[in-house]
Amino acid sequence: MFRDRQDAAERLAGALAPYAGRHPLILAIPRGAVPMARILAERLGGEFDVVLVRKIGSPFNPEVAVGAVDEAGQVYVAPHAAAHGADAAYLDEEARVQRRLMAARRARYTPARAPIEPAGRTVIVVDDGLATGATMIAALRAVKARHPKELLGAVPVAAAESLAAVRAMGFTCVCLHTPEDFGSVGAYYRAFPQVDDDEVVALLSG
Repeated sequence: MFRDRQDAAERLAGALAPYAGRHPLILAIPRGAVPMARILAERLGGEFDVVLVRKIGSPFNPEVAVGAVDEAGQVYVAPHAAAHGADAAYLDEEARVQRRLMAARRARYTPARAPIEPAGRTVIVVDDGLATGATMIAALRAVKARHPKELLGAVPVAAAESLAAVRAMGFTCVCLHTPEDFGSVGAYYRAFPQVDDDEVVALLSG
């Protein structure tokens, strides 16, 4: 479906063209979406930064998200969390672990400045795809608490039920492709390399 993240970002920029001229703030969910956010900011005439949220994985399969937590400690618990063995004690402990990791990442990513303030602005939260939607929901909730003027999510590809879950929370989310048999995000990119912390730091300081 997409050659790589750059191709996906260029196509998303076309879909988001109505937001050009509003000086939007593009917030990437690290790490994969950071290169995309930079392209979107350039195409739409805005700024970009990161919104730090972390998936909480299932106790039996860490790749399956049962929730997510933001920097402030607000936890989103997916409806299927209990069915995957994630009780309140597990979620609390995992949230603490992930918050420590986010604090370390924030210190590394933007050591010389505070996060760009979203209050009163048009804000677009971007990721390279939605599998469960948990991290996008957590990110949108975190940004909403900072009182943006306008807020939406944007992804190249999503599982239909995950996109529906985001929208059911009252959020707008622009999505280019919702395949019937989703699989995984990486399956829709011909090239889907890992984005490491060094690349994120370079993009944010560039």
